Amino acid sequence: MKLDDISSSGPHICVLASRKVKGQRKYCLSGHPTLPCNVLKFKSTTIMLDCGLDMTSTLNFLPLPLVQSPRLSNLPGWSLKDGNAFLDKELKECSGHVFVDSVPEFCLPETELIDLSTVDVILISNYHCMMALPYITEHTGFTGTVYATEPTVQIGRLLMEELVNFIERVPKAQSASLWKNKDIQRLLPSPLKDAVEVSTWRRCYTMQEVNSALSKIQLVGYSQKIELFGAVQVTPLSSGYALGSSNWIIQSHYEKVSYVSGSSLLTTHPQPMDQASLKNSDVLILTGLTQIPTANPDGMVGEFCSNLALTVRNGGNVLVPCYPSGVIYDLLECLYQYIDSAGLSNIPFYFISPVANSSLEFSQIFAEWLCHNKQSKVYLPEPPFPHAELIQTNKLKHYPSIHGDFSNDFRQPCVVFTGHPSLRFGDVVHFMELWGKSSLNTVIFTEPDFSYLEALAPYQPLAMKCIYCPIDTRLNFIQVSKLLKEVQPLHVVCPEQYTQPPPAQSHRMDLMIECQPPAMSYRRAEVLALPFKRRYEKIEIMPEQCDPVMAQRLGGWRCWCCPVLNCLPAVGFFHPSWTSHKSTGQFSLHS
Repeated sequence: MKLDDISSSGPHICVLASRKVKGQRKYCLSGHPTLPCNVLKFKSTTIMLDCGLDMTSTLNFLPLPLVQSPRLSNLPGWSLKDGNAFLDKELKECSGHVFVDSVPEFCLPETELIDLSTVDVILISNYHCMMALPYITEHTGFTGTVYATEPTVQIGRLLMEELVNFIERVPKAQSASLWKNKDIQRLLPSPLKDAVEVSTWRRCYTMQEVNSALSKIQLVGYSQKIELFGAVQVTPLSSGYALGSSNWIIQSHYEKVSYVSGSSLLTTHPQPMDQASLKNSDVLILTGLTQIPTANPDGMVGEFCSNLALTVRNGGNVLVPCYPSGVIYDLLECLYQYIDSAGLSNIPFYFISPVANSSLEFSQIFAEWLCHNKQSKVYLPEPPFPHAELIQTNKLKHYPSIHGDFSNDFRQPCVVFTGHPSLRFGDVVHFMELWGKSSLNTVIFTEPDFSYLEALAPYQPLAMKCIYCPIDTRLNFIQVSKLLKEVQPLHVVCPEQYTQPPPAQSHRMDLMIECQPPAMSYRRAEVLALPFKRRYEKIEIMPEQCDPVMAQRLGGWRCWCCPVLNCLPAVGFFHPSWTSHKSTGQFSLHS
């Protein structure tokens, strides 16, 4: 019998205890700390925390060009040294690297560690952390509910729609699977031989699956309390990172878990982070920290603007691989303030994405999810983001693709914002092929999710300049240290990567989480027992369910009729109709 199986009416019983609670576990389904997917078993409920999709696997594949590329289509096949040529249809050699010649595939969260059909709810923290949702809701037997804020859902839909569009509009007939055989993979050159969990890699979902997954989402607002089966209450809080991004409080009557994922203390366009509500947590699960802890976002923005201006002044074009939402809003705002002073007022800016128009519109209508400064503009009335004025003055133009109107309006030199940041699909592939041979042009990487050197590998040799200005506004380790001192959780749980310095900077002890007691770490496919210590438990029980016959003994008790009470490690029982003999530790029941 479970506690939540007992009738919800009747008198309350509080049990005082001091043993660790068994069964409160966290399952790690993703090895990527900024694209998390965890499952929490808490108070008879099973809660999935985010379902991020690791897209770095796509770097092992050849780009999908929108226009036929003789260079890519005539690459030589790669074979094993023993002369066996059966892999040359699947693997191609390019500039000293070996790539899979197939539709790009994505690394899914673990599906074998826990039966995902038992998941009751999924809590989404931001739109980047929901990209694996269709794989979970449509292929695992999941029948629960997904909770997310409205901007998270709407912008997440745009990201999924763009991804599906990029993949489907360049169909590839061949499918590559032979190279995934473990005995073959270990014979392949790096990085293919080092790729992990290749058996779990899958092709992109369809729009039908996207729509079905999104139909299972229930919209929530900040500080809204959601009851789960009368056992647990969950509450989203502003995380300050993106439009509608959330941290989550998960609590029972006497235990509290804080889930902090993708948070920011910087003043950008979203509402500021709610820190106060994180206090008094038994366990704080911390993930989604900055991927570039040594880079200052303000400094990176300044470097972005100066390199952009230098290139166009010299007659070159600038390519900015980006997502259709997020940092692009801040970059456009900075350029709005920078254009005239830098003498760029005659340079056209192009934003190319299947969802460009929707993204720019959504950023203007979600006013209640913006910071106070941008909210106040709505009531003037003024658009909260200045890119509305850039569009009105024709300084910024947006198009669904390079075909159609863009072909007629296109003029150079110019600045192009387009996807995908991996450089493996989307309109960005066309511009890399078009501009890569000229040293006048520049590609500026602002998204930190992909290694820019690996992204550029299939385009080498490259004449165009490459600038790395990663802009990541998420918490760094200094900010995390300050946050933990303020909210003072009893225990911190975080990915293994955060408990040790980065491999390339092993001397930087400041680039890791330090707290007392030391943080509990986890890795992909690992199960972690959470260190809850039960103090009180609230039970609601009908009087007739508990026969008033108690066996009394010194220092404890045993109830002959109720197995629920017997399973609790109690040292004391309190009820309005009972009297306590404190001197002996015995309890009596008034009948």
